[in-house]
Amino acid sequence: MKALIEKLNARLDLSSDEVKYAVAVLLSPTAPDDMKAQFLKTLHQKGESADEIAAFVRQLVDRAVDPGIELDKLSGPVIDVCGTGGDGFDLFNVSTAIMFVLAAGGAVVIKHGNRAVTSRCGSADVLEALGIPIDLPPDALKECVERHGLGFIFARQYHPAFRAVAEMRARLAKENSRTIFNLLGPLLNPARPKRQLIGVFAPRLTNLFAEVVQQLGYERAWIVHGLTDEAGGLDDISISGATTIAELGKNRINSAVLDVSWLGMARAGVKELRGGDARENAATLEGILSGKITGPKRDMVIANAGGGFVVAGLAGDLKEGIQIAGERIESGAALQKLRALQNFRPVT
Repeated sequence: MKALIEKLNARLDLSSDEVKYAVAVLLSPTAPDDMKAQFLKTLHQKGESADEIAAFVRQLVDRAVDPGIELDKLSGPVIDVCGTGGDGFDLFNVSTAIMFVLAAGGAVVIKHGNRAVTSRCGSADVLEALGIPIDLPPDALKECVERHGLGFIFARQYHPAFRAVAEMRARLAKENSRTIFNLLGPLLNPARPKRQLIGVFAPRLTNLFAEVVQQLGYERAWIVHGLTDEAGGLDDISISGATTIAELGKNRINSAVLDVSWLGMARAGVKELRGGDARENAATLEGILSGKITGPKRDMVIANAGGGFVVAGLAGDLKEGIQIAGERIESGAALQKLRALQNFRPVT
């Protein structure tokens, strides 16, 4: 490991074999945390390359619990929706809300998520507050996805090897030290969907992530970073400002900037989109899907679900995607998907 750290200090990228060795050491319960932390800090200071990130993803997904879901036998296009977190704005759980809208519109959503790390409420926290079982074993998860076109993969349960780095990661988080683990979360879905809407906490990451998912063999992806009316940006499509998008499609990467206000959607300040704890965010999510909450938070869900419909291939452009999203909420279909997960009890 010392030789790899020296190589990183020389600003040289690691090979896939070196990443393989590094991951083995990082996930070893006997390797010292100080050495793991030094490696991760040095890698971040050098700057993680697309090749390195993709190599990390392959190694970590191969170690995950396989849910055994046969993607090609499902009822619609399979998609994950997830962000890196780390934007510092503590929004309500946007990507969790849109999973129900997308499933109501014909996509099969297998969302990978975890408890809060950089915010007050993670996807697992809000789903748990809604009364949805978050710890389904593979057979039950597969049944849920096949029956309802929707399922949640709890990262903590499906990545048991991560326990070896949990304490060290918590320590680095307290030091406000970013590492490659702050980037990897959205890319580690063990069901291996080939379509994904990914939010990132910095605009420079949009093209970097697009290169990574291209290497990983994705069919279609949007990597988004939205501007706000305050300093900084969101790991979502924004309704507070323009959004930078890197799109992967047909094995080509294209970059663009869009603004949902061009499509007739009202601008809203980021303060109007902030969330709270799990209980508050659960009430917000249910209120949006039931039609009781309108305004900026509903618009935020519709805008991001609209992007998800494009990535899934169910809408030709964002305008059409936004229209479908609004219809799926107004019809009550999205709320029905929420109720289906709340009431799900596996037969097997």
